[in-house]
Amino acid sequence: MCAECGHEWNPDEVAAEDAGLVVKDANGNVLQDGDDVVMIKDLAVKGAPKALKAGTKVRGIKLVDGDHNIDCRIEGFGAMALKSEFVKKA
Repeated sequence: MCAECGHEWNPDEVAAEDAGLVVKDANGNVLQDGDDVVMIKDLAVKGAPKALKAGTKVRGIKLVDGDHNIDCRIEGFGAMALKSEFVKKA
């Protein structure tokens, strides 16, 4: 409770804010930095001659804020940003 204005905080809301970034894969599993994931859908990439195929394994992901919340390096393709809804935890 704030001594100046009398505002009361809900302890559950404060704990949720302190939890930080929570990213879940397509199956609802929580992802963490350094996890390995597998792509579940073919993804066309602008400017690339071919699409990324379903089943491609991505090692050592990094979680970031934003629409594309996974930064990674795909072997044979290069640096890439992915949406967590198109991957599952390996």
